[in-house]
Amino acid sequence: MKKIIAAVAAAIVIIGGVFLFINQRGSHKSTSNENGDKRLSVVTTNSILENMVENIGKDRINVYSMVKRGTDPHEYEPRPEDISKTTNADVVFYNGLNLETGGNGWFKELVNTAHKKFGKQVFAASEGVKPLHLTTNKNEVDPHAWLDLSNGIQYVKTMTKVLKEKDPKNASYFQKNADAYIAKLSKLNQDAKSKFLDIPAKQRVLVTSEGAFKYFSKAYHVKPVYIWEINTESQGTPEQMKRVLAAISKYDVKHLFVESSVSPKSMDKVSSETGIKIYSKIFTDSLAKKGTPGDTYYSMMKWNLDKIHDGLAK
Repeated sequence: MKKIIAAVAAAIVIIGGVFLFINQRGSHKSTSNENGDKRLSVVTTNSILENMVENIGKDRINVYSMVKRGTDPHEYEPRPEDISKTTNADVVFYNGLNLETGGNGWFKELVNTAHKKFGKQVFAASEGVKPLHLTTNKNEVDPHAWLDLSNGIQYVKTMTKVLKEKDPKNASYFQKNADAYIAKLSKLNQDAKSKFLDIPAKQRVLVTSEGAFKYFSKAYHVKPVYIWEINTESQGTPEQMKRVLAAISKYDVKHLFVESSVSPKSMDKVSSETGIKIYSKIFTDSLAKKGTPGDTYYSMMKWNLDKIHDGLAK
């Protein structure tokens, strides 16, 4: 009798395990495209990468972004849903350049928890980009490469290559979408190359909270001035305020700017001290909420280019 009970119990465990495996497999890729083919499950670390990969994969992929719009990705605490989605993902794209893996190192821990491997399921979208470094720590990479459209185009090329390798059946579809998207970004980038040259050099100074615009400034002929170097630092310290006020005094600064993902408190203080008004919010680490200006990578960059130009020119 004991042997029978033990056998029945073992059978129940095995059957339960089979059903659990089947259920997990089913939840892994639960939707199909219009052709009935299974879609790749793609996870990105932020909304900018999410929008880029959506333009490549369209209806042939499912995309989930961990860091929500309006949230700073430098220091992030993953939620249970992030771990679940990453565990079940076919592909995970992160920015790289020390954005997610610097600071508290939340992304490396997440990858380990989800049993994923860098270079196998997890890929840096910034692969192939020539990095710039922080001014205050020349050994540390500045992660904000996407603010130069030519780098954003490289991101798209890198992600397209990965998607094609992971889903060869849809390779031509992904490439066609990527080519159209790259052409659109390239046109905006070409226009931006000469956009700021109608402004006197001494007036062509971009003052922001975080020093995130080095790539942007180098590409589009603007000088970056900022309160703090990167969002993982202390923000708005007396020394930082003294430094930014001294820098502003050297140039013909017409307006200030504040990023959408940081508190305006420090820039408000700079404005009060100098009498220079804040012209506009601009985008750095996150897209805008869907349905509002700046809710795609293209419209985010166009918004930044137009607002910064107009603010520096007036």
